[in-house]
Amino acid sequence: MGKKKGMTAAEKREAIWGWAFILPTMIGLIVLNFYPVIQTIYQSFCKTGDFGKGNVFIGLGNYTKLLADGEVWQSLWNTVKYAIIEVPFSVVIALLLAVLLNRKMKGVSVYRTIFFLPMVCAPAAVAMVWKWLYNQQFGLLNNLFHTKVAWISDPKIAWISVAVIGVWSILGYNMVLFISGLQEIPHDYYEAADIDGASEIRQFFDITVPLLSPTTFFIVQTRIIGALTVFDLMFMVMDKTNVALSKVQSVVYLFYQYSFTNGNKGLGSALVVILVIFIMILTFILQQAEKKLVYHN
Repeated sequence: MGKKKGMTAAEKREAIWGWAFILPTMIGLIVLNFYPVIQTIYQSFCKTGDFGKGNVFIGLGNYTKLLADGEVWQSLWNTVKYAIIEVPFSVVIALLLAVLLNRKMKGVSVYRTIFFLPMVCAPAAVAMVWKWLYNQQFGLLNNLFHTKVAWISDPKIAWISVAVIGVWSILGYNMVLFISGLQEIPHDYYEAADIDGASEIRQFFDITVPLLSPTTFFIVQTRIIGALTVFDLMFMVMDKTNVALSKVQSVVYLFYQYSFTNGNKGLGSALVVILVIFIMILTFILQQAEKKLVYHN
């Protein structure tokens, strides 16, 4: 057998350029993604010192403490309640808007832009506007309805008020994805339905909904993950002195309190790991459900 030929000069140059192009991405993934994940898992088993130094391994101590902490379970329940409102309402309303704005109508691009605007607004600006709307004394809502409702300081309704902001903020993104999915549905189905005399409502439920199910399921999955990891919205809307904070704060908000306010990064890391495991279990269940609920054309 002849000897295996080595790489030619041209092949070496091509390989070098190939590595040169992918190395920045690989280094970025390792530094910004993989290493922090490993470090977080390691710290979850430690009592951490200042600036991540002087870690003392304590095994499952952080997890035992968290599972026995009522505040952790309350924050998890708060997060689930937020997701229960944000996910279904944002999906259903966005779907209806997408169907309406997928038609040939005057000014359709303007309407799409208006509904998508919340996605490009700075979260801080959104929080300031909604805090003004919800203000108990001078807010637009109370002045409009002649009420004195404590929208974000009443523990009974504060989580609903925050979830409403979440729905409003994500509508445009969901709508754009739905419009993209609608444009992939062959128009022949609707023409055949018109010939058969099917009403628009019947076409919506018998054609649009089934053929749009892959897009719908993708949006539902991503929004569930997004809702379970919500932080910035609650951080900017709910002040630390707010009496309703304990009934609104999410798991990630509590992680921020543990890790950066209290300086207990070990406890915060354990909380994040618990949240990730919870999301992974939920995602696995959704993936199994997809096989039965999603219609693939």
